[in-house]
Amino acid sequence: MDAVGERQISYDARGLAEPDADVPRVSEIDGQRAAFDARDLTTRQINLELRWLLYELGSTDVTVRNPGSKHSIGVGILTRCRITFEGSLGYFGCGLIDGPEVHITGRVGWSACENMMSGVVVIDGNAGSLTGAALRGGDIVVKGRVGARSGIDQKGGTIIALGSAGSMNGFMMQRGRQVICGDVGPGLGDSMYDGIIYVGGKVKSLGIDCVPGEWTDADTEFIERKFRIYDLGSPPELQKFVCGKKLYNYDNLEPSERKLVL
Repeated sequence: MDAVGERQISYDARGLAEPDADVPRVSEIDGQRAAFDARDLTTRQINLELRWLLYELGSTDVTVRNPGSKHSIGVGILTRCRITFEGSLGYFGCGLIDGPEVHITGRVGWSACENMMSGVVVIDGNAGSLTGAALRGGDIVVKGRVGARSGIDQKGGTIIALGSAGSMNGFMMQRGRQVICGDVGPGLGDSMYDGIIYVGGKVKSLGIDCVPGEWTDADTEFIERKFRIYDLGSPPELQKFVCGKKLYNYDNLEPSERKLVL
């Protein structure tokens, strides 16, 4: 640890920690609207600026320019507001949020919106693996493709992808809905316990205990409403998949019966 004047500066050889970072205060502010350029800011500086605007100044509409695909941006925002990221985010973007309406004009990396509680995140490009991991509520709209294991351990909310999806989508899903308009990889809905997955394209293979479901008027209303809200055009013809509920009593099965289930 080095001393500069009377200020102690912590050193991290990996360059990841910034315990002494200050709020940059570089935003252009017009009433409750604000904007700032993140090109030359670190991850923590960007998040500090966001929190300063939203929590201390009461801004309700913030635009972040040039986020530069930095990781862990826009995490832990727990207030109603609008945030626009003009560009792409890296890993863990907009995780642990509760309330914001977020628009990302580029792409996102792994684990975007993980543990999201409520709000809306619209992503104009593609999203990486584990999108919406442990999602609890709100809507995630991906206008491109999503990677593998999107919605893993999903507990609520909705994930909509206009493109294709990778393998093991909806793995261990417990509640909520997914709408994949394109093709999906192998292991769809593996070990899911509840929830619904809609697929517009081809399914490589179904995971354990994921089975086709019966289409109802409620499904039609839900799909049409979501596509109308987000101006996504006419929805494609979709297949419905649900939990077969064979794993619910798995622990009570004899070893020979377990082999039949698996």
